[in-house]
Amino acid sequence: MTKQAAFPAAEDALAAAPATQPGRRFTSFPPPSWARGACRKAAAAQEKHPSALVGFETVLAAANGKQIVMFLDYDGTLSPIVKDPDSAVMTDEMREAVRGVAEHFPTAIVSGRCRDKVFNFVKLAELYYAGSHGMDIKGPTAQCKHTKANAGAVMWQPASDFLPVIEEVYHALTVKMESIPGATVEDNKFCLSVHFRCVQEEKWGALDDQVRSVLKDYPGLRLTKGRKVLEIRPSIKWDKGNALEFLLESLGFADSSDVFPIYIGDDRTDEDAFKVLPTHSEERLHLLCEGVPAQAGQVHQD
Repeated sequence: MTKQAAFPAAEDALAAAPATQPGRRFTSFPPPSWARGACRKAAAAQEKHPSALVGFETVLAAANGKQIVMFLDYDGTLSPIVKDPDSAVMTDEMREAVRGVAEHFPTAIVSGRCRDKVFNFVKLAELYYAGSHGMDIKGPTAQCKHTKANAGAVMWQPASDFLPVIEEVYHALTVKMESIPGATVEDNKFCLSVHFRCVQEEKWGALDDQVRSVLKDYPGLRLTKGRKVLEIRPSIKWDKGNALEFLLESLGFADSSDVFPIYIGDDRTDEDAFKVLPTHSEERLHLLCEGVPAQAGQVHQD
């Protein structure tokens, strides 16, 4: 994952430095070795993942004359990463920003969360929503100028047959996690999330063992890892990348050379969507943000 380096210790030291007094001179010393190493790492990261905002004119030039389609992750992109997943509420300012984007371009939210839960967070009926890592897709319930007349009829749930198994595993995992303080199991309808952000690090191995002990009896499910979360999903060939392709097709851009899809996300599962973008256009943009709402200096082009 792309991270923008931050060095609060160095910043605090600068902030605490005494102000220059008249007639007093200070000798300049080389920075300590730890600071030099950190700066080299930051420079290397910035070279590999330059800020998309710094090169925004290049992005605009690449999108010129093409139909932009926006795809947005939710957690860590439109809302901050928080200890309690149910408290990951987006700000009114961010909601208005997304509303403004949707007024100009077709816009979809693609999340690992349950689709209904994401909709309740975002509360914008003119968007497309793909929940459960793209396994639960629904078109807008409110018409806007960028959606087709039959957009509301767009519905796709390729993992419906797994619902009874998912429910069974949810109950089994909930019982198992009772022995691990801070662990929670989130039911995202077509997938499950075991959150361990509030679990002591020495308990992470035990948590992983407990999850795997349940899943060994369910070969039709697979386990993936995110940012302090374990994801349990059906073992079908469907992820956020497939959801992106499905949505582009639903919008009429499946074979179009005039489309410029932009995907913004912050976690490993978003990389599934990044991988399919080059197949739809020579120029494409995917952004990685740090786990906080996307702002200047916190968004990177890969």
